[in-house]
Amino acid sequence: MRTTKTYSYVVAVGIAALLAVWPAGPDAQQSADPAIRIGPSDLGGVVTSANGPEAGVWVIAETTELPTKFAKIVVTDDRGRYVMPDLPKAGYSVWVRGYGLIDSPKIRTAPGKLLNLSAVVAPNAAAAAEYYPAIYWYSMLRVPEKSEFPGTGPQGNGVPVALKSQAQWLDVVKTNGCYTCHALGNKATRTIPKELGRFDSSAEAWARRIVSGQAMTQMVNNVSRIGPQRAYKLFADWTDRIAAGELPTSKPARPQGAERNVVVTLWDWAGPKDYLHDEISTDKRKPTVNANGLIYGATEESTDLFPVLDPVGHKATQVKMLVRDPNTPSSKQNPLTPSPYWGDERIWDSQTSMHNPMFDEKGRVWFTSRVGAPANPDFCKKGSEHPSAKLFPVEQSNRHLSMYDPKTGKITLIRTCFPTHHLVFAEDANNTLWTSAGGPGSGVIGWLDRKMFEATGDEQKSQGWTPLVLDTNGNGKRDDYVEPNQAVDPTKDKRVVAAFYGIGVNPVDGTVWGTVLGFPGYVIRLNPGPNPPATALAEVYEPPLPGYGPRGMDIDRHGVVWTPLSSGHLASFDRRKCKGLLNGPTAIGPHCPEGWTLHPFPGPQLMNVSDSGSAEASYYTWVDQFDTFGLGTNIPIATGNANESLLAFVDGKFVNLRVPYPMGFYAKWMDGRIDDPQGGWKGKGLFSTYATRTPFHVEGGQGTTSKVVRFQLRPDPLAR
Repeated sequence: MRTTKTYSYVVAVGIAALLAVWPAGPDAQQSADPAIRIGPSDLGGVVTSANGPEAGVWVIAETTELPTKFAKIVVTDDRGRYVMPDLPKAGYSVWVRGYGLIDSPKIRTAPGKLLNLSAVVAPNAAAAAEYYPAIYWYSMLRVPEKSEFPGTGPQGNGVPVALKSQAQWLDVVKTNGCYTCHALGNKATRTIPKELGRFDSSAEAWARRIVSGQAMTQMVNNVSRIGPQRAYKLFADWTDRIAAGELPTSKPARPQGAERNVVVTLWDWAGPKDYLHDEISTDKRKPTVNANGLIYGATEESTDLFPVLDPVGHKATQVKMLVRDPNTPSSKQNPLTPSPYWGDERIWDSQTSMHNPMFDEKGRVWFTSRVGAPANPDFCKKGSEHPSAKLFPVEQSNRHLSMYDPKTGKITLIRTCFPTHHLVFAEDANNTLWTSAGGPGSGVIGWLDRKMFEATGDEQKSQGWTPLVLDTNGNGKRDDYVEPNQAVDPTKDKRVVAAFYGIGVNPVDGTVWGTVLGFPGYVIRLNPGPNPPATALAEVYEPPLPGYGPRGMDIDRHGVVWTPLSSGHLASFDRRKCKGLLNGPTAIGPHCPEGWTLHPFPGPQLMNVSDSGSAEASYYTWVDQFDTFGLGTNIPIATGNANESLLAFVDGKFVNLRVPYPMGFYAKWMDGRIDDPQGGWKGKGLFSTYATRTPFHVEGGQGTTSKVVRFQLRPDPLAR
């Protein structure tokens, strides 16, 4: 294993040279600066402040005159110049935002104008810090010292005895706990809302805060893992110091290099009480599918209405997902304590719990969604003749599959015996749909033979599943196995209690890879074999310290796995680098540290943490296998949930794709689409969405909706 230090990515291309050959076009207007050329749908000009031209700041244009709220954001070049291309016809409010500034007054204008803008220098450090991404504020949290571990329990230092290291504590307050559903460090979380009530101490306020709303059970369970009373005191100390005027010790840098070439477009979708989990724009295997088409979202526990965006017509609509059993439980039944935002209103009401959508090659959208109650039908259980049930019966599954055909409006429901969470299509003749299960407890991985299902409509015969079995006897095939609580038997294999969270198919050999949540967590390789229920064999690989806590993962065209770690790293795992045996009694996790490389994410580290990494708590990594963005093929891009950005990793360096407005961008997924292979930078881009469970924490507060975000990469900051 090796760890690399990373720096901001800088493109070594002379902007002046590019501008000299960039065509103005017949409709272009030219300012006093010949480099600024605009057409009837563009804006352009120079941003200056009392300090002169402002480089690397954002120009934001927003309108409510289209069918849905729309905004576009560009970055100024090294001389403060900007060009904002392709604005739909409407009236816009335009202003400047940037680190070291406060927002400039909004100016009303229309496309086709040359518009010079006056930026406003922040009057003091506190005013400037209000625009910092969440990571800079969250890094102020004091973490228990390494010397306090193992914990001594409630009667000792308040850290649970089960926590043996500082890293285990951090895993909970980052990706695999507190940051699972929303960011920490934004304005809404670093302050205590007065609507919460009056308390004798901030620790009491934090104890009350985490039981707010319909996610209270999950929050209480997470804080119990790190010792509630000690945790409340630490978070209270954090918010008390901020309330007293303490500021982050680190400051964000303005966009540099390729980061200044990014064009961000935002559309509102969904309702103010709805939260998104994911969006999808195209087939992951062929990103020209659904070119210029509709974008679809998954709303998980919040509502059964999934949002649909027309990015050409700038129109947002919704479609109702169905259930087969009308008595399917709803999130509306979740325990609730009144929240400071919605009181005792139960804002979530979802039977379907749509989690993850994917396009197929025919332009249909597949979801992991709930079809009925958790108790499985008989064909899944012991005594069934189903090939998978005979080998490993499954009693219940909390989420299943559905498919929406935009051409007909038809929704097809598929009851699976195995639980589903994320899904991915294989590049095989059957277009096999592989699914993850989410948490590790289910112990199985399932799939749908799409070719068989489309030919027969038989959901029972078309599905299969298998437990995860390690080849611990080392003979290269699956045999009888010992159970997870039994010692390794040299004559048998061993089943492990694990299930995939993230999931991907290796395009090189068709093996299926996934991450397993927990500390230290794992990535697992599954070789299905000729008869997967009976022949599938797993290999398990544990990240070496200082890395731990994988979450959402993807795989590149060379078979290298990329996953974010709770430790604040982007990790790559290359099985080809392993030197020892990949099966046998010792191949149980830590046996291939040389296959791992850890790349620290950008941003400051949490207080009292000396290990490599950062306070970043990235949720998912997606690999741009086909250069749908413009940084190259096989580029891993992680969600920068604390940086309020996407983090592209290029040639050993991170490109920080920030979303400066509205503050609070929190993604759980992204994908890239090619709308026009001959269209240059305008013909492709990334899509993502605001996926926080608390859209009312986003800048704008209560009433703010989730947004679709498109990222495009120009050759330079003034390209039209």
